[in-house]
Amino acid sequence: MKKNLFTLCLIITFVFSSYAMIAYGEKTGEAAPDETIIEPEYEVPEYVQLLLEVARGELGYTEGKAGRTKYGEWVGDPTCQWCAEFLCWCVDQTDQRYGLELLHNIYPMYGASNVGRNWFISHGRYIARNGHIPDWGSQWYKGESEMMEKNSYVPQPGDWVFFSILDSGATTHVAMVEYCSVSQDGKTRVHVIEGNNPDKVQRNSYALDDWTIQGYGTVFDLADVTLRFGNKGEKVRQLQMKLVALGYLEERYVTGNFGKITQDAIMHFQRDHGIDQTGNGGPVTQRALDEAVAQLNETDLSVWHVRDEEKQ
Repeated sequence: MKKNLFTLCLIITFVFSSYAMIAYGEKTGEAAPDETIIEPEYEVPEYVQLLLEVARGELGYTEGKAGRTKYGEWVGDPTCQWCAEFLCWCVDQTDQRYGLELLHNIYPMYGASNVGRNWFISHGRYIARNGHIPDWGSQWYKGESEMMEKNSYVPQPGDWVFFSILDSGATTHVAMVEYCSVSQDGKTRVHVIEGNNPDKVQRNSYALDDWTIQGYGTVFDLADVTLRFGNKGEKVRQLQMKLVALGYLEERYVTGNFGKITQDAIMHFQRDHGIDQTGNGGPVTQRALDEAVAQLNETDLSVWHVRDEEKQ
Protein backbone atom coordinates (compact mmCIF):
# COMPACT_ATOMS: atom_id res chain seq x y z
CA MET A 1 0.00 0.00 0.00
CA LYS A 2 2.81 2.42 0.95
CA LYS A 3 4.67 1.52 -2.25
CA ASN A 4 1.59 2.22 -4.39
CA LEU A 5 0.99 5.52 -2.60
CA PHE A 6 4.62 6.52 -3.13
CA THR A 7 4.35 5.71 -6.84
CA LEU A 8 1.15 7.73 -7.12
CA CYS A 9 2.84 10.70 -5.46
CA LEU A 10 5.72 10.49 -7.92
CA ILE A 11 3.30 10.47 -10.87
CA ILE A 12 1.38 13.46 -9.50
CA THR A 13 4.64 15.34 -8.89
CA PHE A 14 5.81 14.62 -12.46
CA VAL A 15 2.53 15.72 -14.00
CA PHE A 16 2.39 18.97 -12.06
CA SER A 17 6.06 19.78 -12.64
CA SER A 18 5.61 19.17 -16.38
CA TYR A 19 2.54 21.37 -16.43
CA ALA A 20 4.41 24.07 -14.51
CA MET A 21 7.25 24.07 -17.06
CA ILE A 22 4.83 24.36 -19.98
CA ALA A 23 2.86 27.10 -18.18
CA TYR A 24 6.14 28.93 -17.52
CA GLY A 25 6.75 29.25 -21.25
CA GLU A 26 3.17 30.23 -21.93
CA LYS A 27 3.31 33.11 -19.45
CA THR A 28 6.80 34.43 -20.11
CA GLY A 29 7.45 33.62 -23.76
CA GLU A 30 10.66 31.87 -22.72
CA ALA A 31 11.63 28.21 -22.75
CA ALA A 32 11.01 26.25 -19.54
CA PRO A 33 14.08 25.34 -17.43
CA ASP A 34 14.43 21.89 -19.04
CA GLU A 35 13.90 23.20 -22.61
CA THR A 36 16.12 24.90 -25.16
CA ILE A 37 14.78 27.32 -27.74
CA ILE A 38 15.47 26.07 -31.26
CA GLU A 39 17.30 28.64 -33.35
CA PRO A 40 15.24 29.32 -36.51
CA GLU A 41 16.74 27.67 -39.58
CA TYR A 42 16.06 30.81 -41.63
CA GLU A 43 16.58 34.44 -40.73
CA VAL A 44 13.38 35.84 -39.25
CA PRO A 45 12.12 38.69 -41.47
CA GLU A 46 11.72 42.07 -39.82
CA TYR A 47 8.00 42.09 -40.64
CA VAL A 48 7.56 38.85 -38.67
CA GLN A 49 9.26 40.40 -35.66
CA LEU A 50 6.95 43.42 -35.91
CA LEU A 51 3.90 41.18 -36.29
CA LEU A 52 4.83 39.12 -33.25
CA GLU A 53 5.27 42.29 -31.19
CA VAL A 54 1.76 43.39 -32.16
CA ALA A 55 0.38 39.96 -31.17
CA ARG A 56 2.26 40.01 -27.85
CA GLY A 57 0.69 43.37 -27.09
CA GLU A 58 -2.73 41.66 -27.17
CA LEU A 59 -1.87 38.95 -24.62
CA GLY A 60 -4.51 38.85 -21.91
CA TYR A 61 -7.27 40.44 -23.99
CA THR A 62 -10.51 38.73 -22.95
CA GLU A 63 -13.80 38.58 -24.83
CA GLY A 64 -16.86 40.31 -23.44
CA LYS A 65 -20.45 39.19 -22.99
CA ALA A 66 -21.77 36.69 -25.54
CA GLY A 67 -18.22 36.27 -26.86
CA ARG A 68 -17.99 39.82 -28.15
CA THR A 69 -14.48 40.96 -29.23
CA LYS A 70 -12.88 43.91 -30.99
CA TYR A 71 -11.49 41.45 -33.54
CA GLY A 72 -15.01 40.30 -34.40
CA GLU A 73 -16.21 43.90 -34.56
CA TRP A 74 -13.35 44.64 -36.95
CA VAL A 75 -14.70 42.10 -39.46
CA GLY A 76 -18.35 42.96 -38.85
CA ASP A 77 -19.25 39.91 -36.75
CA PRO A 78 -18.73 40.89 -33.08
CA THR A 79 -19.55 37.48 -31.56
CA CYS A 80 -17.78 35.22 -34.06
CA GLN A 81 -15.30 32.49 -33.15
CA TRP A 82 -12.28 34.73 -33.41
CA CYS A 83 -8.99 32.81 -33.64
CA ALA A 84 -8.51 33.70 -37.34
CA GLU A 85 -9.91 37.20 -36.92
CA PHE A 86 -7.36 37.87 -34.18
CA LEU A 87 -4.42 36.91 -36.39
CA CYS A 88 -5.76 38.87 -39.37
CA TRP A 89 -6.33 41.90 -37.12
CA CYS A 90 -2.71 41.69 -35.95
CA VAL A 91 -1.50 41.61 -39.55
CA ASP A 92 -3.67 44.62 -40.42
CA GLN A 93 -2.38 46.53 -37.39
CA THR A 94 1.20 45.77 -38.42
CA ASP A 95 0.44 47.10 -41.91
CA GLN A 96 -1.07 50.30 -40.53
CA ARG A 97 1.64 50.99 -37.96
CA TYR A 98 4.62 50.30 -40.19
CA GLY A 99 3.35 51.04 -43.70
CA LEU A 100 3.50 47.42 -44.86
CA GLU A 101 1.23 45.35 -47.14
CA LEU A 102 1.25 41.92 -45.49
CA LEU A 103 -2.49 41.25 -45.53
CA HIS A 104 -3.59 39.50 -48.74
CA ASN A 105 0.06 39.10 -49.77
CA ILE A 106 2.03 37.32 -47.03
CA TYR A 107 -1.00 36.37 -44.92
CA PRO A 108 -4.67 35.78 -45.79
CA MET A 109 -7.72 37.74 -44.72
CA TYR A 110 -10.36 35.20 -43.71
CA GLY A 111 -12.72 33.87 -41.09
CA ALA A 112 -14.31 30.71 -42.49
CA SER A 113 -13.03 27.16 -42.03
CA ASN A 114 -10.37 25.98 -44.55
CA VAL A 115 -10.10 29.38 -46.27
CA GLY A 116 -6.83 30.30 -44.57
CA ARG A 117 -5.24 26.90 -45.11
CA ASN A 118 -6.33 26.84 -48.75
CA TRP A 119 -4.97 30.35 -49.27
CA PHE A 120 -1.50 29.22 -48.19
CA ILE A 121 -1.77 26.11 -50.38
CA SER A 122 -2.70 28.20 -53.44
CA HIS A 123 0.21 30.56 -52.72
CA GLY A 124 2.65 27.67 -52.57
CA ARG A 125 3.51 28.10 -48.89
CA TYR A 126 1.95 25.23 -46.99
CA ILE A 127 3.53 22.19 -45.35
CA ALA A 128 1.28 19.36 -44.17
CA ARG A 129 2.35 17.72 -40.92
CA ASN A 130 2.04 14.27 -42.50
CA GLY A 131 3.74 15.36 -45.74
CA HIS A 132 0.64 14.97 -47.92
CA ILE A 133 -1.81 17.67 -49.02
CA PRO A 134 -5.32 16.31 -49.73
CA ASP A 135 -6.41 16.73 -53.38
CA TRP A 136 -2.81 17.52 -54.33
CA GLY A 137 -0.24 14.92 -53.38
CA SER A 138 2.93 14.15 -51.43
CA GLN A 139 5.45 16.82 -50.53
CA TRP A 140 9.23 17.06 -50.51
CA TYR A 141 11.61 19.77 -49.37
CA LYS A 142 13.11 21.90 -52.11
CA GLY A 143 16.40 20.50 -53.36
CA GLU A 144 15.82 17.07 -51.81
CA SER A 145 14.96 13.84 -53.60
CA GLU A 146 13.29 12.01 -50.71
CA MET A 147 9.66 12.52 -49.83
CA MET A 148 8.93 14.50 -46.70
CA GLU A 149 8.73 12.52 -43.47
CA LYS A 150 5.83 12.94 -41.08
CA ASN A 151 6.47 15.49 -38.27
CA SER A 152 9.77 16.52 -39.87
CA TYR A 153 9.06 20.23 -40.31
CA VAL A 154 9.97 22.47 -37.38
CA PRO A 155 7.91 25.63 -37.95
CA GLN A 156 9.52 29.05 -38.09
CA PRO A 157 8.43 32.20 -36.21
CA GLY A 158 5.53 33.81 -38.03
CA ASP A 159 4.20 30.56 -39.51
CA TRP A 160 0.50 29.88 -38.95
CA VAL A 161 -0.54 26.53 -37.47
CA PHE A 162 -3.81 25.02 -38.67
CA PHE A 163 -5.64 22.52 -36.44
CA SER A 164 -8.54 20.12 -36.89
CA ILE A 165 -10.43 17.86 -34.52
CA LEU A 166 -12.93 16.73 -37.17
CA ASP A 167 -12.97 13.52 -39.20
CA SER A 168 -13.47 15.64 -42.31
CA GLY A 169 -10.19 17.44 -41.71
CA ALA A 170 -11.86 20.86 -41.85
CA THR A 171 -9.80 23.40 -39.93
CA THR A 172 -11.14 24.27 -36.49
CA HIS A 173 -8.42 26.55 -35.08
CA VAL A 174 -5.39 28.59 -36.11
CA ALA A 175 -2.47 30.06 -34.17
CA MET A 176 0.81 31.85 -34.93
CA VAL A 177 4.22 30.37 -34.13
CA GLU A 178 6.34 32.41 -31.72
CA TYR A 179 9.19 29.90 -31.40
CA CYS A 180 9.93 26.19 -30.98
CA SER A 181 11.79 24.42 -28.20
CA VAL A 182 13.30 21.01 -27.52
CA SER A 183 13.33 19.31 -24.13
CA GLN A 184 16.14 17.24 -22.61
CA ASP A 185 14.41 14.06 -23.80
CA GLY A 186 14.41 15.32 -27.41
CA LYS A 187 10.73 16.26 -27.62
CA THR A 188 9.94 19.32 -29.73
CA ARG A 189 7.18 21.75 -28.81
CA VAL A 190 5.62 24.47 -30.92
CA HIS A 191 4.96 27.65 -28.93
CA VAL A 192 2.22 29.89 -30.29
CA ILE A 193 0.18 32.99 -29.66
CA GLU A 194 -3.51 32.37 -30.25
CA GLY A 195 -6.89 33.95 -29.80
CA ASN A 196 -10.15 32.40 -28.61
CA ASN A 197 -8.42 30.08 -26.12
CA PRO A 198 -10.95 29.62 -24.69
CA ASP A 199 -11.98 33.27 -24.23
CA LYS A 200 -8.75 35.26 -24.40
CA VAL A 201 -5.50 35.88 -26.23
CA GLN A 202 -2.72 33.85 -24.69
CA ARG A 203 0.36 31.78 -25.29
CA ASN A 204 0.10 28.03 -25.69
CA SER A 205 2.32 25.17 -26.78
CA TYR A 206 1.76 21.92 -28.66
CA ALA A 207 3.85 18.82 -29.26
CA LEU A 208 5.29 18.81 -32.78
CA ASP A 209 3.51 15.51 -33.43
CA ASP A 210 0.17 16.63 -31.94
CA TRP A 211 -2.51 14.80 -33.94
CA THR A 212 -4.69 17.92 -34.14
CA ILE A 213 -2.08 19.84 -36.14
CA GLN A 214 -2.94 19.68 -39.84
CA GLY A 215 -0.07 21.73 -41.14
CA TYR A 216 1.57 25.11 -41.43
CA GLY A 217 1.11 28.19 -43.55
CA THR A 218 4.76 29.12 -43.94
CA VAL A 219 6.59 32.42 -44.22
CA PHE A 220 9.02 30.89 -46.74
CA ASP A 221 8.47 28.66 -49.79
CA LEU A 222 10.25 25.56 -48.51
CA ALA A 223 8.54 22.58 -50.12
CA ASP A 224 7.11 21.33 -53.39
CA VAL A 225 4.10 19.11 -53.91
CA THR A 226 2.80 16.71 -56.55
CA LEU A 227 0.63 18.65 -58.98
CA ARG A 228 -2.29 17.15 -60.84
CA PHE A 229 -5.34 17.96 -62.94
CA GLY A 230 -7.64 20.41 -61.17
CA ASN A 231 -5.01 22.05 -58.95
CA LYS A 232 -4.86 25.83 -58.89
CA GLY A 233 -2.27 28.22 -57.54
CA GLU A 234 1.27 29.53 -57.56
CA LYS A 235 2.94 26.11 -57.78
CA VAL A 236 0.94 25.36 -60.92
CA ARG A 237 1.91 28.71 -62.43
CA GLN A 238 5.60 28.03 -61.73
CA LEU A 239 5.27 24.62 -63.40
CA GLN A 240 3.64 26.18 -66.45
CA MET A 241 6.40 28.79 -66.73
CA LYS A 242 9.00 26.01 -66.88
CA LEU A 243 7.02 24.25 -69.60
CA VAL A 244 6.89 27.52 -71.54
CA ALA A 245 10.64 28.04 -71.20
CA LEU A 246 11.23 24.55 -72.61
CA GLY A 247 8.78 24.98 -75.48
CA TYR A 248 6.12 22.55 -74.28
CA LEU A 249 3.45 25.16 -73.53
CA GLU A 250 2.40 28.49 -74.99
CA GLU A 251 2.72 31.45 -72.68
CA ARG A 252 -0.98 32.28 -72.98
CA TYR A 253 -1.74 29.09 -71.04
CA VAL A 254 0.14 30.25 -67.94
CA THR A 255 -2.99 30.63 -65.84
CA GLY A 256 -2.20 28.87 -62.58
CA ASN A 257 -4.94 26.35 -63.44
CA PHE A 258 -3.90 22.75 -64.11
CA GLY A 259 -6.15 21.77 -67.01
CA LYS A 260 -6.04 19.44 -70.01
CA ILE A 261 -3.56 21.57 -71.96
CA THR A 262 -1.08 21.59 -69.07
CA GLN A 263 -1.57 17.86 -68.58
CA ASP A 264 -0.84 17.20 -72.26
CA ALA A 265 2.28 19.38 -72.10
CA ILE A 266 3.58 17.43 -69.11
CA MET A 267 2.93 14.11 -70.83
CA HIS A 268 4.83 15.36 -73.88
CA PHE A 269 7.76 16.35 -71.63
CA GLN A 270 7.61 13.02 -69.81
CA ARG A 271 7.66 11.10 -73.09
CA ASP A 272 10.70 13.04 -74.32
CA HIS A 273 12.58 12.39 -71.07
CA GLY A 274 11.75 8.74 -70.50
CA ILE A 275 9.43 9.37 -67.57
CA ASP A 276 6.17 7.48 -67.00
CA GLN A 277 3.45 9.45 -68.78
CA THR A 278 1.14 10.07 -65.83
CA GLY A 279 0.33 13.65 -66.72
CA ASN A 280 1.03 14.59 -63.08
CA GLY A 281 3.83 16.83 -61.89
CA GLY A 282 5.38 14.45 -59.37
CA PRO A 283 8.87 14.72 -57.86
CA VAL A 284 10.64 12.93 -60.74
CA THR A 285 8.96 15.12 -63.36
CA GLN A 286 9.52 18.36 -61.44
CA ARG A 287 13.20 17.58 -60.83
CA ALA A 288 13.62 16.78 -64.54
CA LEU A 289 11.96 20.09 -65.42
CA ASP A 290 14.28 21.98 -63.06
CA GLU A 291 17.34 20.30 -64.55
CA ALA A 292 16.19 20.99 -68.11
CA VAL A 293 15.52 24.66 -67.35
CA ALA A 294 18.87 25.01 -65.59
CA GLN A 295 20.63 23.46 -68.57
CA LEU A 296 18.76 25.78 -70.93
CA ASN A 297 19.80 28.81 -68.86
CA GLU A 298 23.42 27.69 -68.87
CA THR A 299 23.30 27.28 -72.66
CA ASP A 300 21.83 30.76 -73.10
CA LEU A 301 24.51 32.29 -70.89
CA SER A 302 27.28 30.53 -72.78
CA VAL A 303 25.89 31.81 -76.10
CA TRP A 304 25.88 35.38 -74.82
CA HIS A 305 29.40 34.90 -73.43
CA VAL A 306 30.68 33.77 -76.86
CA ARG A 307 28.99 36.73 -78.56
CA ASP A 308 30.61 39.14 -76.10
CA GLU A 309 34.03 37.64 -76.84
CA GLU A 310 33.44 37.99 -80.59
CA LYS A 311 32.77 41.70 -80.16
CA GLN A 312 36.05 42.30 -78.35
